[in-house]
Amino acid sequence: MNVAQGIIIKGIGGFYYVEAAEGVYECKARGAFRKKGYSPCAGDIVDISIPQEGYCSIENILPRRNSLIRPALANIDQLVIVVSTCDPSPNLLVIDKMTATAVNKNIEPIIVVSKTDLSDGEQLKSIYHMAGIKTVLFSAVDKTGAEAVKALLPNKVTAFTGNSGVGKSSLLNCLFPDLGLETGVISQKLGRGRHTTRSVELYSVAGGYVADTPGFSTVDLQRYDIIDKNDMAYCFPEFEEYFGQCQFISCAHICEKGCAVLQAVKDGKISHSRHNSYVEMYNEVKDIKDWQKR
Repeated sequence: MNVAQGIIIKGIGGFYYVEAAEGVYECKARGAFRKKGYSPCAGDIVDISIPQEGYCSIENILPRRNSLIRPALANIDQLVIVVSTCDPSPNLLVIDKMTATAVNKNIEPIIVVSKTDLSDGEQLKSIYHMAGIKTVLFSAVDKTGAEAVKALLPNKVTAFTGNSGVGKSSLLNCLFPDLGLETGVISQKLGRGRHTTRSVELYSVAGGYVADTPGFSTVDLQRYDIIDKNDMAYCFPEFEEYFGQCQFISCAHICEKGCAVLQAVKDGKISHSRHNSYVEMYNEVKDIKDWQKR
């Protein structure tokens, strides 16, 4: 029996597809994982056994650097958050919840502003550039920004997310036309978009891996990835340089006297919209007990 190490690129119907140096293996997971309530998922680095006959088996899951619960995805380096300039209009609180969740899990957030051929995206870009978050303007019409996004992907595991209609699949198809991902269309009968991506799958492209993330919504972030109020400020990178400068050690950076973060907002060094999102997110979780997060 041979052994190998690889990355899970897809899991479906109890089977896991592991990409190793020698190729892709169809594997089953040992029952011990189920007994421990610990399931392999896309992005996991695993050790597998390869028998002469029968199915390969996942023997060991290496420690994860991070993970998302829904969608189930592990060891992510970057989260590309696709937002549109219009149709649908950007929701800054939604964007900020996603960037904060990424930072909280040691995942680098990247903003891609799509549909810049329809409306200018410079204001959005300036908000997140000020926050120290990489931001790229993209148009599927003339492919502006596509190469800039592609240059960020080598040697990284990158997840793409975005609400319905923002152009996430269009971006991926523009970057990697050979993938042939199914783009969303508007149902004339129902008058709404239909879900097109059904399972998490990693694609080996551009010297790294990219993942489409079905079902990744703000509701899921709130339900499965609650940020503790004491950690919230650390999820806004632009606040960091002002820590330790507030008048009170226990400053929550909401409305306190002598708050260095609030002063930075007044001075235009921190975006008002970003601080507003922080305050709303802090207030949402400040009364949540530890047992309610489990």
